[in-house]
Formats: sequence, C-alpha cells, structure tokens
Amino acid sequence: MLAPDITAFFDAIQQRVGKELLQDVLALRNTPSAKADGSFVTQGDLLVQETIIGLAKEHLTPVFVVSEELELTGSGIPEGHTVIVVDPIDGTENFTSGLPEWGVSIACYRNGRHLGSLLGAPEMGHWLRTGDRIQRFVSRIRGLSSSLSREQISAVGVGPEYRMIGCCAVNMMAVVRGSYLTFENPKGANSWDILAGINLALEHGLRVEIEGRTYAGEYLEPGHKYRFKIEQKANIQ
Repeated sequence: MLAPDITAFFDAIQQRVGKELLQDVLALRNTPSAKADGSFVTQGDLLVQETIIGLAKEHLTPVFVVSEELELTGSGIPEGHTVIVVDPIDGTENFTSGLPEWGVSIACYRNGRHLGSLLGAPEMGHWLRTGDRIQRFVSRIRGLSSSLSREQISAVGVGPEYRMIGCCAVNMMAVVRGSYLTFENPKGANSWDILAGINLALEHGLRVEIEGRTYAGEYLEPGHKYRFKIEQKANIQ
C-alpha cells in the first residue's frame, strides 16, 4: 500500500494536471523549442514540471527532484530526502503534434527503496498508480519504442502484431494491463522515462530486464540510457 504522503501527492497530481490545469497545458502545445539533442520541449512540459515540483514540496518535504527538464547537478541524493523521478510530459513530439498519446511519469524513492509510482495519460483520462487493481487483457501485440532504427526493429522477437505509439508512459500502461505481450527498447531510455513503468510492471507480475539482467525495483541513476524489456510471464518459455 502507498504511504499517506505518497497517496496525497498522487491524488494532488491527478487533480491538478488531469483536471484543473489540463486545458492550460493543452493551450501550450504550439510552443516547441529544440533542445541540444534535437528533441522538443514546450511550455506545457515546464508548466507540468513546475506543478509537480510544487506539489512534491507540499507533500513530501524534504524532496529531491530528478526531471527530464531540469539540469543534472550535484552527485547523489541528500540524506533523508524523498527522491521523485519525473518526466513531466513524456511523448512531447506527440503532444506538440496534437496527438492525445502523451503522458506523465513519476517514481518515488526513499533510501534507495521504491515507495510508489504513477503513470498518466491526462488527455485520455487514463491513470495507473501503485496499488491499483486493473482489468487485464491477453494480447499478441509487441510494443516498440519509436526511437528504434530499422535494424533494431528487425532484431525484435517475431510476432504477428507490433505497435509504436511514441510515448513510453502510454506503452508502459499498455503492457502492464496486458494490452501488449511485450514492450521493449533495445536502444535505451533515461531513468525518468522508465522507472515508474517498470516498477508498476513488477507489481503486476511481469518480468522486467534492464541491460539484459533481471530488474528488482532498484533506483536507476539519471544520465544513462537503459536498454529494457518487459514481458508477460506467460510468454517466457
């Protein structure tokens, strides 16, 4: 079960980002600017990030924030702090293009232990957090990251159906719910892209591999790309 402070934090995010501020965020779609790596950030990303940080300081003090849109500084988490790993808008390319498949991803840790995670697709009204009971599906679809090259796609396991949605948070919710047989990125993704999703996958009994090794919920340091694969255990021979 989630601790009361994490529950209140997640409740506040769903209320603010998913309802009260959603139209304000959507109004900022057409504000893209290119980052050093060529990807986009919008004023919508920054508004969601500012909102999440403000709510974290209200509910989780003292808190240490790792976010895609914050510069990485220092070396390590201050003792006694809750760390939140945030992707304020995952799938910014979708967001600025007018597609509803963009998401919010938050994982919370304290003293190296996972406390809870939250994934959301606010425009679609979908949310998934630690402790939720969900309807499960049976699928033959393999979900793939949209960042893959043609060669990397061809190296993925054989299956009759594939999907590329362009938002890791939405893909993670799909594989956790069983709407995908597998979801993987053999190229690698940042910790803020994947920590919430892989912990929710573990909670719901899926197998998770990071860099070819079994993942067990440990904190992943920012500043690295992590290759991962998530699969339904029924698919493992």
